[in-house]
Amino acid sequence: MQHSTHYGTVTEALTAFKQQGFTIDFNIEANCLACGETRFTADEFSIVDVYRYEGNSDPADEATVYAIESKTGVKGVLVTGYGMSSDSLSDAILRKLH
Repeated sequence: MQHSTHYGTVTEALTAFKQQGFTIDFNIEANCLACGETRFTADEFSIVDVYRYEGNSDPADEATVYAIESKTGVKGVLVTGYGMSSDSLSDAILRKLH
């Protein structure tokens, strides 16, 4: 995975990914990726691109934006906190995604 573009903010990254077809907003729930009522196991996805942001003055502003795609072509984004704002469930799922 190699970055050809750097996005200055999480919002810029999300907008660019949406324009590239990553239109589904995923969340992590009970060891799966969720979008509405639909659930996907982490094994069904790969990370296409990733951007990490660090807050200059507030550690709560730290986030990672993942562009992910399923083996069946479902494309979306997952935004997680890291550092002080991450949780162990997110870490476990993200390890599976790698």
